[in-house]
Amino acid sequence: DSPTGGEVYIGGTAIGPLNETKRTMLRRDRIGFVFQSYNLLPSLTVEENITLPLRLSGASADRRWLGELVKRAGLGRMLRLRPGDLSAGEQQRAAIARALAGRPEVVFADEPTGALGPEAADEVLGLLRELVDEFAQTVVMVTHDPNAAAHAHATAVMAGGRIDRY
Repeated sequence: DSPTGGEVYIGGTAIGPLNETKRTMLRRDRIGFVFQSYNLLPSLTVEENITLPLRLSGASADRRWLGELVKRAGLGRMLRLRPGDLSAGEQQRAAIARALAGRPEVVFADEPTGALGPEAADEVLGLLRELVDEFAQTVVMVTHDPNAAAHAHATAVMAGGRIDRY
């Protein structure tokens, strides 16, 4: 809930009053994104993809945290591989690790299982649930998949551009 009831806050920062530069910095430094299409750069290794947001922001990597993410995502033996060498589920787990590398306050996941088969989707949903439960990570997921939505603590249903049920 926002203190004023109408403004949107991320980690105590009201988004509305921010200029475009500060919004860009907020997105870069405090929000993680997971896309249906993974958005991994094919010319980079898995490790380079995971650490790319940190390098772009000039932040130093917390090696212990990155090691934990890689372990949780089951990517330990894949760090030197390129995304094209991975299965779809492995690519999405790498994208999740990338989204969390900078310890964001919130992760927005847009249909994170939409391009995955049932087994890989369950692995990805399990990883997201684990991150929420064990690390108190906030994940906002958009999905049309009732199975994916069932993994959430809370759901909101949108219809016609409006929240229909909460």
